Order: sequence, then C-alpha cells, then structure tokens
Amino acid sequence: MASLKGLFKDTAIYGLSSIVGRFLNYLLVPLYTHYMPTESGDYGISTNVYAYTALILVLLTFGMETTLFRFANDRAETVHSSQFTVHSWPDTVFSTGFALIGSLTAVFLFFLFGFITPIADYLGYAEHHNYLLMMGVVVAMDALQALPFSYLRFQKRPIRFASLKLLFIFFNIALNVIYFVLLHKTSVFYAFAINLACTSFISLLFIPELFKIEWHFDGALLKRMLSYSWPILILGVAGILNQVADKIMFPLVYPDKADANVQLGIYGSCVKIAMIMAMITQAFRYAYEPIVFAKAKDKDSTEYYAVAMKYFLIFTLLAFLCVMGYIDVLQLILGKGYREGMAVVPIVMVAEIMMGVYFNLSFWYKLIDKTIYGAWFSLAGCAVLFAVNYFFIPQYSYIACAWGGVAGYGTAMVLSYIVGQVKNPIPYPMKSIMVYVLMTAAFYAAMYFTSDWHIALRLALNTLLIVLFLAHVYWHEIRRK
Repeated sequence: MASLKGLFKDTAIYGLSSIVGRFLNYLLVPLYTHYMPTESGDYGISTNVYAYTALILVLLTFGMETTLFRFANDRAETVHSSQFTVHSWPDTVFSTGFALIGSLTAVFLFFLFGFITPIADYLGYAEHHNYLLMMGVVVAMDALQALPFSYLRFQKRPIRFASLKLLFIFFNIALNVIYFVLLHKTSVFYAFAINLACTSFISLLFIPELFKIEWHFDGALLKRMLSYSWPILILGVAGILNQVADKIMFPLVYPDKADANVQLGIYGSCVKIAMIMAMITQAFRYAYEPIVFAKAKDKDSTEYYAVAMKYFLIFTLLAFLCVMGYIDVLQLILGKGYREGMAVVPIVMVAEIMMGVYFNLSFWYKLIDKTIYGAWFSLAGCAVLFAVNYFFIPQYSYIACAWGGVAGYGTAMVLSYIVGQVKNPIPYPMKSIMVYVLMTAAFYAAMYFTSDWHIALRLALNTLLIVLFLAHVYWHEIRRK
C-alpha cells in the first residue's frame, strides 16, 4: 500500500513537529510550576483561560478544516461553479471558507471588546480584564491561521507546516525563559502576553502564503459547505467540551472557591504529562485526514482504514506503557507542590486513547456526508462527561475530572463503532486489537502492583515489559510482512 507508506512518512513529519513542540512545551511546565507557586493559583488561571480559548477556537473555525478537505478534493465533474477553472477550485474552497471564519472572528472581537466588563465579571476575572482581552486576540488569530495550516496539509507541504509550528514553539520558549528565568517574572500575565506576541509573529509569516491564493468567493459553494460543516461544528464543540469542560466547570462547582484555582493548577499540570497521547493523535490526524478523503473511492479503502486503526492503537498503547513505565522520572518535570495529582495521569491517557479511537471511527460518517451522526455521538459523550463532573467534583475533586473524560470518550467511541458497523461496516481486526489491549492492561497491572519496589528495580522491570511489547509487535506485524 503506497498510500499507507505515505501516511507513515507524513505522520513522521507532522509527528516530529508535534512531538518536538510538545516536548519543548513540557519545558514550560517545570518553568511555570516552579515560578508560579501552587498557592498563587496562577497555573489554575492559565488552565481555566486556555480551556475557554480552546472552545472559542472551535466555534470560530466552524468545522472548516475538515470541510476544506471534503470539498477541495471534488473532481472536475462535481464542480458546479463553471465560472472557475478546475485548477483554481481548491483556492475557491479555501477563500470561501476563510471568508466565513474571518466574519465570525470579527463578530467575536466586537463583542469581546464591547462587553468585556460583564464578561470578565461573570467568568471571575473582574480585576483582570487584560487576561481575557489578550487571549481573545490570540484565539482570533489562531482561528485565522487554522485554514491556512489546513491548506498546507491539503497541498502536501508538511515541511512548511512543521517549520511554522516549530518556529512558534522556539519563539515562545525563548521569551518565557527570558521573562521567567532571567527577569524573574512570576505572573501568568507574562505567559499570556508572550503567547500574544508569538501568535502575532506567525500570523505575519502567513501573509506571503495568502498572496499566492486565487481569491474567489462562491455563495452557492458556501451553502454546500455550511450544510456539511454545521454538524462538524456541533461534533467539534462536543469534542472540545469533552477535553476542556472539566477545566471550565471546576472553579464553578468546586465547593472551596478560594482553593479552586490551586487544585485546578495541580490537575492541569499533571494532565500535561498525559498529553503525549493527544500529541500522537494529532500527528496521526494531520497526516490521515487528507488521505482518507482522497482514498474514499479506492477499492481497498476499507482495508486501509482497518489497518490504520490497528497501527494507531499499537502506537498509542506503546506510548501509554512508556509513560507509565517511566512515570517516576517524568513526574520530576513538575514542581514539588504539583506532584500530588499524578494519580490522574493513567486515567487521562486512557481517555485520550479512546478519543483517538473515536476519531478514527469517525470517518465512516464523514465519507458518506452524514456528519450529523458524529454530532449526536459527541453530544452523548459530552452529556455523560458533564454529569460526572457536576455530581462528583464536589466530593472527589479533580479525580472526577479524569474519570469523566473516560466516561465521555468511552460513550462516544462505543456508539460510533456500533452504528458505524451497521451503516458503513469496516472489517477492523478486532482479535488482533484485543490482544494488544489485554497485553497492555496486563503489563500496566504489573507496573502498578510493583510500585513499592526500589526505583531501580521498577525501572528495570518496566523496561523489560516495554521491550516484550515491542518484540510482540516485531514478531506479529513486521517480521511477517
């Protein structure tokens, strides 16, 4: 399968930018958790504000990233706007989607700046309007960058994509080191201000790319794109709420308001360690999504999707074992006051694996233009997550947040699989997949029940278990090819 090799190649490039970027971002975690003391609650504020920005970004992009791939891949005979050449059709799709995002972004900024006082009062930032204004501008620029980044993926330009992503990270790291380490600034204000500066810089670098576009707006196309994208928007909102609702809800439902940001900061910092799973899923998505739509009419497409799912799970399960096997070392990246929340790491990682599986399962309804199913599945998962957080955060604090993610993603994953096998069945190799899942569970149990051993013995045992997992992969997946 040449396209499968292409998937691995592009995943490696996208993954490199994502892995290196996330690794460098990890360097900010010890920096922030050292210079932002636990009791200040500043890291909790950061976690809370970034949760809101993630939700707003989904609303502003309106599902146009996926919609771009769907419509830009239209064949010549499916293009009904005869005034445009087939050659310029992808540019027409891009510019029409960009016009929508630009309009939504302008409306958002108008309301943010026009009603900042009541908004800040409601969210608990009455004394920090500047936090919300800075991050509001950041999320607006992120929304405007979203479609150009997707267009780079459509054009199969992973190097350009990765270079811009990494440039942002390096610029961000450098400024944070200067302000927090050299100038001894300890307020979350500087973290937000640095993000604003870096995002502005990358936005400027996109200007030459935009001048290369043949700008055309097609009203009829916009209607078709909106009919396709609005269920994706609902799906995206529900999906991002599954990721950030706990961080938005926590200060609202936690009984001790004075301690809420402190506890949220502990939870948010520990979740960062588990985000390697989100990193893998994102890298896979960047490479996989354009290929899926391009292969939709190929005879071997279902076989391709089935094999891709298995390899995705193998990679994520290996990542889970690696993180849990060396958790004693990884926890050192956090300041001492934040390490008490490490119990959430395996739970959050399981939730992220379920989210990745759900993403892979989601293509059956995207390919048949029935994205409304994804909206319903995600809303169901979101409802479960909200219920778990609302009822259990007051009693179990952030542990409830971690289990809420498992319950929410698990619900959406199971629903998508069951309905998908009826509506558009794909022959996933379930026997082989379950062998890997059970092996991972058994190896993790061995790691967990030997957690009281001397650290040297634990690391030796955990390394052996990871090697055994890799040996199984080699014997059954590589050697037999």
